[in-house]
Amino acid sequence: MLRSCRFICHCLATVCVLWILKIVPSSSQVQRSHFQWGYVNRFGPEHSPPLSSRNEWSVWHSWSPCSRTCGGGAAVRIRTCQIRDQGSPMCPGEMRQYQICNTQDCPSGVADFRHFQCSAYNNKPLMGNYFRWVPFNSGQSDCELSCLAEGQNFYYNFGRVLDGTSCRSDYDGLCINGKCLKIGCDLILGSEEKTDICGVCGGKNTSCRHHHNIYTTKYPPSGLFGYNEVTLIPAGATNIKVMDRSDNYLALRNRNYHYVINGNWAISYPGVYNVAGTKVQYKRAADNQESFEAQGPTNEDLHIMVLFTEQNLGIEYEYWLPKDYDIQHQRDRSSLQDYEEVSPTHPSTTQSTAKTTAPRITYPIQQQPQARLQRENTESNQVKESKENSKCGKCNKVKGRQNKVKQYCQKDFVFRGRVFSKKTVGKETCYDMQVMMTYKNNFPILRREYIWVPNTCDCPNMLEKREYIIMARRHVNYEHTLNRILLETHSFVRPYSPKEDKMLRDLHKECVKYGIQIRTKQNH
Repeated sequence: MLRSCRFICHCLATVCVLWILKIVPSSSQVQRSHFQWGYVNRFGPEHSPPLSSRNEWSVWHSWSPCSRTCGGGAAVRIRTCQIRDQGSPMCPGEMRQYQICNTQDCPSGVADFRHFQCSAYNNKPLMGNYFRWVPFNSGQSDCELSCLAEGQNFYYNFGRVLDGTSCRSDYDGLCINGKCLKIGCDLILGSEEKTDICGVCGGKNTSCRHHHNIYTTKYPPSGLFGYNEVTLIPAGATNIKVMDRSDNYLALRNRNYHYVINGNWAISYPGVYNVAGTKVQYKRAADNQESFEAQGPTNEDLHIMVLFTEQNLGIEYEYWLPKDYDIQHQRDRSSLQDYEEVSPTHPSTTQSTAKTTAPRITYPIQQQPQARLQRENTESNQVKESKENSKCGKCNKVKGRQNKVKQYCQKDFVFRGRVFSKKTVGKETCYDMQVMMTYKNNFPILRREYIWVPNTCDCPNMLEKREYIIMARRHVNYEHTLNRILLETHSFVRPYSPKEDKMLRDLHKECVKYGIQIRTKQNH
């Protein structure tokens, strides 16, 4: 009986197992979603995918239109705090952000923004009377609109100024909701971002190199008075500072060799000068201390010059240059040969610790004048007259007023000079001259100069101890190792006379006929 019961139970269990396998599909046949394979296995079927429980900001919306069309206004953009948990703290930070915009200057005649806001209350009743209003600095909040009644001795506070109005005491800030917010280098109001020493907003002073030196040449090459180049500051430089404590004068030229400050023997007033895409602050104190300062970055090379009137005590300069600019500048400089300045009367006694570029009279180091001239004479494209050295014919003389005016306008130098001596160097003639007076000089000229003529035929012919009116041009060779005054065969040369002197003084007015505008300065 017991065995029969066990057999029956075994059969029933076997039937149940077969029935379950037939009705319920296997796990390999179940179609599961990606969600079930992923998060269900991890968190269980009763949980949804995990979401951040923190309250977070949305992305910023687009900027609003600028509050002003010129003179500096403000634009605003907003973001919203996405609430996911009422118990969590609100999103940190501001929901509004302001940016300065339309910073270009307004056209002439456009009223000041505060004046515009005060004038909005003109001819509106106040205490039963009508007034016209102008801005008034009441000494209260920078962002309060205080206006003075014209013809009266009282002012009225009309409340806050409009957003985007410049703060009174801090012109690097704008008023927003009655508060003065400083402008960060990212143009965001209230931003803490600052420009580093390299001119990079939010930078770490790692993208540029510091250049610092002292110019120590004691006297100009002529041994008298004149301009000399201190250094060339490359384009891209920032935080430029140049300082001198002597009776000499600092001077500044742009990349076109045109003077901006203290040029052509004329001393400029201290102040701010726009040059090379930046503002240069020129300062001169009563104790003769002079300085140039510029924030930069510059968009062109600048030539720092000095006008000697006494012995140089040392001119200190420094600037910062981006590394990529610095590499390119070093490549450009490496193509130039080192050289030293040579004076017509004596060699320069003390060399500058900073290399100068393209002085007036230069000989490359370890290269004698004869060797230099032999190399230079191969430059037939630069000086066409060298082809005529073997043939001396009749000299061509400039005739007619029209040709005289044309040369005056086109040449780089027009001056009165006295010939000390002349000598033949290779296939050229070199005149040692004292510059008595300049009528026009597009480039610096010293009191004593070498004047070069590319022939040995005495064309033009100048005698020693005589004074002449000379029109010459500047000659710089392709390698920039040579920079000199060249008197070509067809150049204008006349013995000095009061008649010629009087004629030259007003000749610059006729240059407009040739589309040339020049600046003249007579020097005695």
